[in-house]
Amino acid sequence: MKKIILLVSILTSLAGFSTAQNKDYKVVFDLASKDTLNQQSLLREMSLIKEGNPDAQLEAVIYGQGLGLIIKDASSQSAEIQRLLSMSDVSIKVCALAMKRQKVDASQLLPNVQIVPDGIYEIISKQRDGWGYIKVAH
Repeated sequence: MKKIILLVSILTSLAGFSTAQNKDYKVVFDLASKDTLNQQSLLREMSLIKEGNPDAQLEAVIYGQGLGLIIKDASSQSAEIQRLLSMSDVSIKVCALAMKRQKVDASQLLPNVQIVPDGIYEIISKQRDGWGYIKVAH
């Protein structure tokens, strides 16, 4: 009888842990690199998280030298980006200040990439709202 009670307790705890692990899975990724390995790493990590946790909320904030990833004629990853953006609760945002510095117009962006006024502020706001933070690097 003690073994059954112990087993039920363990299974109940594991079920609660599993539910808690999936609840409120929110991550903001920070990409400012033109390094294609970093860019591929971002897309791979976002994809793996969504595969394992379909309810996860994911956002990539791109600024600085990372803009090439989301520019129509420059990105070698446009198909993967569009696949990710077609998933629920996945967004890619780009910094308007970086766009202005690099003379990138909104018409040059891949479809469904959103523009935010300030990429750093977007990241800070997400962290303030309880989102996890990952600086993309390899």
